[in-house]
Amino acid sequence: MKKSIKNIVITLIAVCILAYALTGCGAKNSDGVKVVLTTGLGKDEVFRIETASCTLPEIMVYLTNIQNQYESAYGEEIWNIDLDNMTLEENVKDIALAQIARIKTMNLMALRYKVELSDDENAQVESAAETYYNSLNETEIEAMGIDKKIITDMYSEYALAEKVYHYIIKDINPEISDDEARTITVQHILLKTYALDGTGKKIEYTQKAKEDARDTAYDVWRKAIDGEDFDELIRHYSEDDKSTYSFGKGEMDPEFEKAAFNLATGEVSSVVETEFGYHIIKCISTFDKEETDSNKVKIVEQRKEEVFGEEYDNFVNTLTRRLNEELWDSIRFIHDENVNTSDFFDVYKTYLGDGIWDLN
Repeated sequence: MKKSIKNIVITLIAVCILAYALTGCGAKNSDGVKVVLTTGLGKDEVFRIETASCTLPEIMVYLTNIQNQYESAYGEEIWNIDLDNMTLEENVKDIALAQIARIKTMNLMALRYKVELSDDENAQVESAAETYYNSLNETEIEAMGIDKKIITDMYSEYALAEKVYHYIIKDINPEISDDEARTITVQHILLKTYALDGTGKKIEYTQKAKEDARDTAYDVWRKAIDGEDFDELIRHYSEDDKSTYSFGKGEMDPEFEKAAFNLATGEVSSVVETEFGYHIIKCISTFDKEETDSNKVKIVEQRKEEVFGEEYDNFVNTLTRRLNEELWDSIRFIHDENVNTSDFFDVYKTYLGDGIWDLN
């Protein structure tokens, strides 16, 4: 359980960082966007970006569904976890705020590009909204403060955000060479130059300890090039829990990667120093066709995201936002045994696809 909770906390932090990077939504004016904190908004209006408004019921749909999904998987005790200077609940709130702000911004982009939902897409939105709304009990409807129109509008905005994303990247289809996408497989032996304290903080070795690790690494390297069994050397000397890695360019430590990509199949590197310590690398395969083809797809998607991200950032920098700080600070999770709804996101996927806005 401890391991599972730790992993989900790390995931939440990563998503939050990504969401804020994309939206710039918050009090900090780090991206040059004009941000105004104000209580001069509507009673249930959480924030407004230009003409796009987010209301309290929308936030509650997000938060309640996320809350129940995580409680179903990890138990209610997950919310007792404290992150740096904030609770996990506050962290999830920030994720939801940033993600909804992204959707609202993308809907403003749709106006600029004259992107609209088709009749078929609107029909799918209606079907999704009806399915989700009909799954709710009276307590859930009252607790989140929603009606069917709110759910329909939310699904419509998410679908339009997805459509404008695909509109902007529609002509992006770069040719990726085998060399650029090449995936290799290596084994390695690691002699660390650091330790971890009780909190998991990295503690660097003393200079003498680093020299000892380096000397040992060269002893192991000599054994490897003399033909000793590499698997046995791994078992005896390596301080990495994992001995085999498959990766493409740009995925590993630069020094490790440079040495690995210069090896022929079966060849052993010299001693390579990285921030983790000293490595001896053996190339198992210089080219994996299946993995390389898969990596090509990932690279194309990354290029598309980069193109969209640049367009998005340029657009965001022109916008003014207002946050109802008092209302936002007052929002809390709903703790009621009759409020169990958790499939808002899944219903959207069923009718309208995976969605680029998904938090899960």
